[in-house]
Amino acid sequence: MKLNFSADISKEELLKIAKDNLAEWKNNAEKCHGDDEFINSLDDDGIIRNFAKMIGFGTAGLRGKMLPSSANMNCETVALATYSLAMTVLEANGAESGVVIACDSRNNSELYSKLSACVLAAAGIKVYIFDSLRPTPELSFAIRHLGCKAGINITASHNTKEYNGYKVYWEDGAQLPPIEAKKVADKFLTLDMWNIPKLDFDKAVSDGKITVIGDEVDSAYLKNVLAQTVAPEVIKRNGNEIKILYTPLHGAGYKLVPEALGMAGFTSVRSVESQSKPDGNFPTVERPNPQFIAAFNEAIAISEGYDVIIATDPDADRMGIALKNKNGEFTALTGNQIALVLINYIIKSKTANNTMPKNPAMVKSIVSSKLAQVMCEKNGVTVFDVYTGFKYIGEKIKEFEASGSHSFIFGFEESYGYLTGTYARDKDGVAAALLASEAALDAKLSGKTLFDVIDDIYSEYGFWGEYWGETIITSPNFVEEMADIMKRLRNEPPAEIASVKIAKIADYSATTLKNLITGESEALPFAPENVLTYILEDNSSITVRPSGTEPKIKLYYFISSKDESDSLTKLNLFKEYFNF
Repeated sequence: MKLNFSADISKEELLKIAKDNLAEWKNNAEKCHGDDEFINSLDDDGIIRNFAKMIGFGTAGLRGKMLPSSANMNCETVALATYSLAMTVLEANGAESGVVIACDSRNNSELYSKLSACVLAAAGIKVYIFDSLRPTPELSFAIRHLGCKAGINITASHNTKEYNGYKVYWEDGAQLPPIEAKKVADKFLTLDMWNIPKLDFDKAVSDGKITVIGDEVDSAYLKNVLAQTVAPEVIKRNGNEIKILYTPLHGAGYKLVPEALGMAGFTSVRSVESQSKPDGNFPTVERPNPQFIAAFNEAIAISEGYDVIIATDPDADRMGIALKNKNGEFTALTGNQIALVLINYIIKSKTANNTMPKNPAMVKSIVSSKLAQVMCEKNGVTVFDVYTGFKYIGEKIKEFEASGSHSFIFGFEESYGYLTGTYARDKDGVAAALLASEAALDAKLSGKTLFDVIDDIYSEYGFWGEYWGETIITSPNFVEEMADIMKRLRNEPPAEIASVKIAKIADYSATTLKNLITGESEALPFAPENVLTYILEDNSSITVRPSGTEPKIKLYYFISSKDESDSLTKLNLFKEYFNF
């Protein structure tokens, strides 16, 4: 297909390219998503939007709506991505090591996973595929457990039902590193998408070219998850003291989360029946995301007598918590609050039972809790900041293991991703649900709730207001618009925000970390990213970054304040400035 990435081309020329691509699509594409109805509904702008460019292959792979056209998720773009990965695996002599494939509960996830298996097998690569949906962290674990060169997970995480995605992992169990990601992305834009060899799935299985896996990998994975409990004997003695309500939100956690909790010793666990059946339409929730209290509504309706509600997203890599606050209202904890609770429990329990390893380290993204850093540093735990994306946390774990410099005890992102062990290199909602249950039990045995624990943390370490926001970009050319916004922020740095002077604006976009206020530079400890952080004289900070997968700019506010009321007042003033 003819692709165009020039901003100088006229709309008429762009439309001609798009129409030529559309004609090519009609002649060659498999009709797996009701092509005719969608294509016939497109006006000229829609044709340009869908057929002038390819869906972006980023460091994590693909994500988009399940629709026909080169700009969306469908059989053609999935096959092309897999063929591109296959060529990269072959170049790395990984045919015998193979690739393992998993998927979540989304519509077409099974279709895409089997299609990927057929493309890989046709390329002469050994393939493992799970017999049904599995959590993303189990895929990360399975890569190293099986000794594979790479892994594929078909999932769009917590996106709404229209979306699906294609996440690629490398041999260390983390998402593709930059060098391999670029190789796959370059091939994705140059290989012929109409002549990709594929085998028949059932025949490839019978011929031994595709191996179906299941319970044996589950057992090994769960053994590693259970090994992350901080005080296993306490759970065995007191697991019946706490009542846990769990919802998988129609996703991949439906089986292994209850199994893990039961195996650990939590005997009063109930799954929300209306959300326990995997269903890619997510019929009981508009957004299958434990970040939002609405995702807990089905659980709240039957929550009488339960101490805590736990939810995982459709691919069970994210975990959220809801419980009653002091006013008797159900509230979802923020991702940062959950991290504070888990870190607090890990530090206090490991210190009390003398299991804290030497040189303990916590790794977090640069847009995650500042208070978590304060907590760790005051307890002798070294903190490492990395960019958003759990692959960067995985890279740090790999560094620690290679150098022996630190012992990894916890990693997290404010977007509800947590990891406590090194068996996986991606966030794990199954293990996080187990650790959250352990922390909730510990609190209850002291006559407290997790909200009480958060208050205790504020009392001990000081209050920080930690919030996030986003601006949705509605323009068809959202990539260009986001780039323009970030350019304007760099070229027009303010002296103050909401009457608070700016001490530093850290620009992470170059090989050196530049202060846009003073012009001074310092070595950047990681690769450049399109991120700006405003550090104010009152120690508050605001970080701005465009999403890598969605048309939105994300903002993260860390507000130094005396209490919540003070922080909310500052937050509203800061938001006014960043109203793009």
